[in-house]
Amino acid sequence: MDLMSLRALLEQQATALSLNLTDQQIDQLINYLELLIKWNKAYNLTAVRDPSEMVSRHLVDSLSVVPFVKGPRIIDVGSGPGLPGIPLAICLPNIRVVTLDSNGKKTRFQNHVKVTLGLDNLAIINGRAEECDETAFPEVISRAFASLEDMITWTKQLCADDGVFLAMKGQYPDEELAALPAGFELKESHPLLVPGTDGTRHLLVLGRE
Repeated sequence: MDLMSLRALLEQQATALSLNLTDQQIDQLINYLELLIKWNKAYNLTAVRDPSEMVSRHLVDSLSVVPFVKGPRIIDVGSGPGLPGIPLAICLPNIRVVTLDSNGKKTRFQNHVKVTLGLDNLAIINGRAEECDETAFPEVISRAFASLEDMITWTKQLCADDGVFLAMKGQYPDEELAALPAGFELKESHPLLVPGTDGTRHLLVLGRE
């Protein structure tokens, strides 16, 4: 699929999410996709190889949480090649986005994207979540990073006392919710309708009791 077709697919699916993206944002998302496809051949950044699948399963899936991100700062833990952090930084330019991942080749890729696309609101940290000592954030997000219990255990120091954890999940994780650490609870649950993908998606908003 050529870039024009990928752009048309992205525009169509973003419209289905009721997102009003500018031409510049669409351009940046497609440029990010181009870089991901190119680097993936050498560095195996994602198991998804088909470009049209990357649009749906990576870009649009990441953008499905845009309505729920309030800012003004958010950290994406276990970001991998920058998902959902980089699409969020592109589409929410007034929010400070920090991505965190322990894999050096993935954070090097993210830094290349930051410079290439001129994403001044994006910062990248190479390190482990439990060792990160950044100032606490109002929002901590993760996409298929770990169980809810592990996510909270490893990242609770990164979340402000009145902050929330935004956990992007597939099927509704009843068993994981039953195993939440003491002092934490489910605040909200939102089904995510991601065009072009099969199966269910959920955003779980967790916080301190």
